[in-house]
Amino acid sequence: MRDAKAASEAFEITRTDAEWRAMLSSLEYKVMRKEGTERAGSSPLDKNTTKGKYTCRGCDLPLYSSKHKYDSGTGWPSFWKALPDAIATKPDRTIWGVHTECHCRRCGSHLGHIFDDGPKPTGKRHCINGVSLVFVPT
Repeated sequence: MRDAKAASEAFEITRTDAEWRAMLSSLEYKVMRKEGTERAGSSPLDKNTTKGKYTCRGCDLPLYSSKHKYDSGTGWPSFWKALPDAIATKPDRTIWGVHTECHCRRCGSHLGHIFDDGPKPTGKRHCINGVSLVFVPT
Protein backbone atom coordinates (compact mmCIF):
# COMPACT_ATOMS: atom_id res chain seq x y z
CA MET A 1 0.00 0.00 0.00
CA ARG A 2 1.19 3.48 -0.83
CA ASP A 3 0.44 6.83 0.75
CA ALA A 4 -2.11 8.81 -1.28
CA LYS A 5 0.13 11.85 -0.84
CA ALA A 6 2.85 9.98 -2.73
CA ALA A 7 1.18 11.12 -5.93
CA SER A 8 3.08 14.23 -6.95
CA GLU A 9 0.00 16.37 -6.45
CA ALA A 10 -0.41 19.28 -4.08
CA PHE A 11 -3.77 19.19 -2.36
CA GLU A 12 -5.88 22.09 -1.17
CA ILE A 13 -6.45 20.43 2.21
CA THR A 14 -3.47 18.84 3.90
CA ARG A 15 -3.00 17.28 7.31
CA THR A 16 -0.11 15.69 9.10
CA ASP A 17 -0.04 11.93 9.45
CA ALA A 18 -0.87 12.35 13.15
CA GLU A 19 -3.90 14.50 12.30
CA TRP A 20 -5.18 11.92 9.80
CA ARG A 21 -4.69 9.11 12.33
CA ALA A 22 -6.56 11.09 15.00
CA MET A 23 -9.60 11.77 12.80
CA LEU A 24 -9.93 8.37 11.08
CA SER A 25 -10.52 4.83 12.33
CA SER A 26 -7.74 2.36 11.59
CA LEU A 27 -9.64 0.97 8.58
CA GLU A 28 -10.45 4.47 7.26
CA TYR A 29 -6.77 5.41 7.60
CA LYS A 30 -5.62 2.22 5.85
CA VAL A 31 -7.99 2.83 2.91
CA MET A 32 -7.86 6.61 2.60
CA ARG A 33 -4.21 7.31 3.36
CA LYS A 34 -2.49 4.02 2.45
CA GLU A 35 -4.66 3.07 -0.55
CA GLY A 36 -6.02 -0.08 1.05
CA THR A 37 -9.36 -1.72 0.30
CA GLU A 38 -12.24 -2.54 2.60
CA ARG A 39 -13.70 -6.05 2.49
CA ALA A 40 -16.34 -6.51 -0.23
CA GLY A 41 -19.88 -6.39 1.18
CA SER A 42 -18.79 -4.69 4.40
CA SER A 43 -20.12 -1.19 3.67
CA PRO A 44 -23.78 -0.39 4.39
CA LEU A 45 -23.47 2.27 1.67
CA ASP A 46 -23.32 -0.46 -0.99
CA LYS A 47 -27.04 -1.22 -0.58
CA ASN A 48 -28.08 2.37 0.24
CA THR A 49 -30.82 3.57 -2.14
CA THR A 50 -31.75 6.79 -0.33
CA LYS A 51 -31.52 10.01 -2.34
CA GLY A 52 -28.59 12.21 -1.41
CA LYS A 53 -24.93 12.88 -1.96
CA TYR A 54 -21.76 11.07 -0.98
CA THR A 55 -19.02 13.30 0.39
CA CYS A 56 -15.34 12.72 1.15
CA ARG A 57 -14.80 11.56 4.73
CA GLY A 58 -11.50 13.45 4.73
CA CYS A 59 -12.75 16.92 3.75
CA ASP A 60 -16.53 16.87 3.12
CA LEU A 61 -16.19 17.60 -0.62
CA PRO A 62 -19.29 16.32 -2.48
CA LEU A 63 -18.04 13.46 -4.70
CA TYR A 64 -20.99 11.42 -5.99
CA SER A 65 -24.75 11.76 -6.34
CA SER A 66 -27.25 9.01 -5.58
CA LYS A 67 -28.59 9.70 -9.11
CA HIS A 68 -25.41 8.11 -10.49
CA LYS A 69 -25.26 5.14 -8.11
CA TYR A 70 -26.12 1.60 -9.19
CA ASP A 71 -25.80 -1.94 -7.89
CA SER A 72 -22.76 -3.40 -9.63
CA GLY A 73 -22.96 -6.66 -7.69
CA THR A 74 -19.32 -6.25 -6.60
CA GLY A 75 -19.93 -5.54 -2.91
CA TRP A 76 -18.72 -1.92 -3.07
CA PRO A 77 -20.71 1.28 -3.65
CA SER A 78 -20.59 1.91 -7.40
CA PHE A 79 -21.32 4.97 -9.50
CA TRP A 80 -21.26 5.57 -13.25
CA LYS A 81 -19.84 9.07 -12.84
CA ALA A 82 -18.52 11.50 -10.24
CA LEU A 83 -19.70 15.03 -9.61
CA PRO A 84 -17.88 17.74 -11.59
CA ASP A 85 -14.42 18.68 -10.27
CA ALA A 86 -14.68 16.14 -7.45
CA ILE A 87 -12.09 13.44 -8.12
CA ALA A 88 -8.65 13.08 -9.61
CA THR A 89 -7.10 9.93 -11.02
CA LYS A 90 -3.74 8.31 -11.52
CA PRO A 91 -2.48 4.99 -12.87
CA ASP A 92 -2.30 2.22 -10.27
CA ARG A 93 0.23 -0.39 -11.32
CA THR A 94 -0.20 -3.65 -9.46
CA ILE A 95 0.62 -7.28 -10.08
CA TRP A 96 -2.81 -7.48 -11.77
CA GLY A 97 -1.94 -4.82 -14.35
CA VAL A 98 -2.65 -1.11 -14.64
CA HIS A 99 -5.90 0.28 -13.25
CA THR A 100 -7.22 3.80 -12.75
CA GLU A 101 -7.13 4.84 -9.09
CA CYS A 102 -9.39 7.70 -8.01
CA HIS A 103 -8.97 10.01 -5.07
CA CYS A 104 -10.52 13.18 -3.69
CA ARG A 105 -9.12 16.08 -5.70
CA ARG A 106 -9.19 18.35 -2.60
CA CYS A 107 -7.49 16.23 0.11
CA GLY A 108 -6.01 13.30 -1.82
CA SER A 109 -7.89 10.61 0.09
CA HIS A 110 -8.02 7.31 -1.77
CA LEU A 111 -11.55 6.41 -2.86
CA GLY A 112 -11.20 3.33 -5.08
CA HIS A 113 -10.81 2.48 -8.76
CA ILE A 114 -12.53 3.17 -12.06
CA PHE A 115 -13.22 0.32 -14.47
CA ASP A 116 -14.58 0.20 -18.02
CA ASP A 117 -17.42 -2.24 -17.28
CA GLY A 118 -20.11 0.15 -16.06
CA PRO A 119 -23.51 1.05 -17.45
CA LYS A 120 -24.39 3.60 -20.10
CA PRO A 121 -24.05 6.46 -20.67
CA THR A 122 -20.40 6.47 -19.48
CA GLY A 123 -19.55 2.77 -19.46
CA LYS A 124 -17.54 3.45 -16.28
CA ARG A 125 -17.77 1.79 -12.87
CA HIS A 126 -16.41 3.91 -10.04
CA CYS A 127 -15.87 1.16 -7.46
CA ILE A 128 -15.59 3.10 -4.20
CA ASN A 129 -14.66 2.10 -0.66
CA GLY A 130 -17.61 3.00 1.57
CA VAL A 131 -15.31 3.99 4.44
CA SER A 132 -14.01 6.86 2.30
CA LEU A 133 -17.50 8.31 2.00
CA VAL A 134 -20.10 10.01 4.18
CA PHE A 135 -23.68 9.85 2.97
CA VAL A 136 -25.77 13.01 3.28
CA PRO A 137 -29.48 12.45 2.57
CA THR A 138 -31.48 15.11 0.73
